[in-house]
Amino acid sequence: MPALEDSIRFVKGVGPKKAALFEKLHIRTLRDALETYPRDYEDRTKITPIADIAEDGKYAIRAVVGTEPKTTHIRKGMTLVKCTIFDESGSLPVTYFNSPYAAALLRVGQEYVFYGRVQANGHTRMLVSPQSEKVSPDADHPGRIVPVYPLTAGLTQRDMARVTEAALDAVPGDWPDPLPEVLRARYNLPDAADALAAIHRPQSAQDMTDARRRMVFEELFLLCCGLQQLKERRRADTGLVFSDASLADFFAALPFSPTGAQRRAIGEIASDCASGRPMNRLVQGDVGSGKTIVAAALCALAAKSGYQAAFMAPTEILAAQHAETLAPLLEKLGISCTLLTGSMSAAQKRAALAAIESGAAQVVIGTHALIQQSVTFHRLGAVVADEQHRFGVAQRAALSAKGQTPHVLVMSATPIPRTLALILYGDLDVSVLDEVPPGRQPVETYAVGENMRKRITAFIDKQIEQGGQVYVVCPLVEEGEMNLKSAEQHAVDLQKALPHRRVAVLHGRMKSADKERIMQAFAAQEYDILVATTVIEVGVDVPNANLMVVEDADRFGLSQLHQLRGRVGRGTRQSYCIFFGADKGQTARERLKILCKTNDGFEVARADLSQRGPGDFFGRRQHGLPALHVADPIADLALMQSAREEAEQILQTDPTLAGYPELRARVHHMFEERDDEAFN
Repeated sequence: MPALEDSIRFVKGVGPKKAALFEKLHIRTLRDALETYPRDYEDRTKITPIADIAEDGKYAIRAVVGTEPKTTHIRKGMTLVKCTIFDESGSLPVTYFNSPYAAALLRVGQEYVFYGRVQANGHTRMLVSPQSEKVSPDADHPGRIVPVYPLTAGLTQRDMARVTEAALDAVPGDWPDPLPEVLRARYNLPDAADALAAIHRPQSAQDMTDARRRMVFEELFLLCCGLQQLKERRRADTGLVFSDASLADFFAALPFSPTGAQRRAIGEIASDCASGRPMNRLVQGDVGSGKTIVAAALCALAAKSGYQAAFMAPTEILAAQHAETLAPLLEKLGISCTLLTGSMSAAQKRAALAAIESGAAQVVIGTHALIQQSVTFHRLGAVVADEQHRFGVAQRAALSAKGQTPHVLVMSATPIPRTLALILYGDLDVSVLDEVPPGRQPVETYAVGENMRKRITAFIDKQIEQGGQVYVVCPLVEEGEMNLKSAEQHAVDLQKALPHRRVAVLHGRMKSADKERIMQAFAAQEYDILVATTVIEVGVDVPNANLMVVEDADRFGLSQLHQLRGRVGRGTRQSYCIFFGADKGQTARERLKILCKTNDGFEVARADLSQRGPGDFFGRRQHGLPALHVADPIADLALMQSAREEAEQILQTDPTLAGYPELRARVHHMFEERDDEAFN
């Protein structure tokens, strides 16, 4: 009988090539496969008659193939196969993109259950690249709930099913359960082995719901136990004391009056730095709420007490912008600033490194270059990490390790309600900037349909004519989806429509150096229009850009759209944001309307919460926390609250979890992924 630690190479059909592809998904053993949960399920038990398909979405349709599938070669390497299917209520065109094999299996007159996305195609609808299962004449509908796993190029859902099947067979009868029995009973949760079987092979929708609820509770409970232990350990640490906590001269040097929220956050930081314990604080504020000034106050406090401060930004252009903002302000106070980035010349780097090592550089601003071995700080006392979810915890830890338990401030522009932040950042103290500095104009926001295309193109031209610049954002394109703008193609179309304007394109597959070069050229006004995927979501400040156009905005989460909107409105010019997608059905229209009504990120976040809208609310990573495989902190907020309360209660009576060896082992395993010293 196979064991969970066995390699997946022992599974029939998995040779060296397939194993290398599984490796990309971090699946080496059967245990890895067991812990790779479905990202979604296709409920093929609900059959929709063709006439009842009201709007775009995924459907299971039981229908007969009515016309012979016809193949068309539309360009090199791209084929379309089309046919029509029908049931008693009507007919529906089917199009396969680059799937000649799937289409070749279809037979005219044969009945199938088709499962796939129906989308608008002009005035008609069509079914795009569906899966199909043959229905035998005497059989009931073969409907089942099909797990959908994350994949990489070259692997299929069938490959994943084969490996998870083998993994489930290897689960021993005495499978250990990390959840105390009393909790399973209190929340009516299945045991670990049953939940595992049902999450991978649910027999019914209820099965799936119960199993997921159990997995979510377990994951959040482990997370809360670990965070609570980390927080307790950090409370016992001793930290640097910044003896001079007066900030009168700092406030006097500011060219404006700070908001009440900024003063409050700066006060919390000053008291942390005087407490004798290392600060671990998150400053969370909406786009444009003035987080940089809060970070500048920490840098000033460090320098006044004879320490250095390191300010780490996710990109070179952002690091350079922070240096331009902070250097003049801090120099008024007699504090020197040094910039260190990867693209500096060898001589510039040598000079910067020498200044950092000698202590002449009191505040050092840079990118990941700051954590390289060659960087030696003279006396590092404070660390600032901007846009925290772009850095792993290990990177923050590497920067902190360059000093003796320096004070750490992390900044995030993801506006989430404070109660959620307190749960999510269980190991950090939280300051919220919930005021926008005066004088910042709201961005006029409009949601439009395709019928406005010509007018919007003319509006783009007019804004450039008046001296502005324009961002155009396209979603990431999944192969086989029609009517979605790809950045490169859209840039070509815009250049044709506006031949007298300078258009640049930027997307995630480009090299970092090329992205930096294009962003810098756009900031220097060498281009009028920047067509991009969401790589521009974080932080670049181009005050001259005053128009943001988002294509297929219905494909983004509300909070992500709000982040994108924050790229404009940074200068004196009236700014605008236009979302295409208002003609994609009532749901899309209502969601986009929320953004037209408010510029307040916390309001947008609350709407995103209540709607549980599509799109990962936090971006790809959970802000450096251990990766969550099944839980969604938004959709599962109520369970998260319960898990936190239960974790606190158990740890009050048993701080080391000595009485719960399986739970203790699982918490340690979860936090090992973080490279967190506290558990090693």
